[in-house]
Amino acid sequence: MVSPRHPVDVLLLLRRDDQILLALRDGTGYADGQWNLPSGKLEFGEDAVTGVIREAYEEIGITLAPAQLRLAATIHHRSSAEHARIGLAFAATFDSGAHGEPLNAEPHKCAKIAWFPAGRLPPDTYPYSAACVRAMLDTTPFVLSGWDD
Repeated sequence: MVSPRHPVDVLLLLRRDDQILLALRDGTGYADGQWNLPSGKLEFGEDAVTGVIREAYEEIGITLAPAQLRLAATIHHRSSAEHARIGLAFAATFDSGAHGEPLNAEPHKCAKIAWFPAGRLPPDTYPYSAACVRAMLDTTPFVLSGWDD
């Protein structure tokens, strides 16, 4: 029997008033054309807080401090029968003075970034990201996503 592998993702729920920042994936071969939270996999030996801070800087060019983050939800997402992952969704309230202005820091992977009402995400939002936003809005600490089939 093969032991399961569940990569650990860190996802950023960056809030500005009632809006959330999303990035439109492009040129990656994975979920291209869909809106996604700034996110990525933990690197070997990296803790989750350091990982989400790193991903925020790499993807949207903002600087976060550990004290500005709170764990909003844990998502166990399955994209297919063979692939599942664990996501730690961290929320932060956007502060341009402390963080800097978000920008598309990875134009080779992202077509653009934009703010959307958290309660009305675009229809082409990747289900994993949408599940994270719903969990945050509903204050649900743990969510299964993609396991209903």
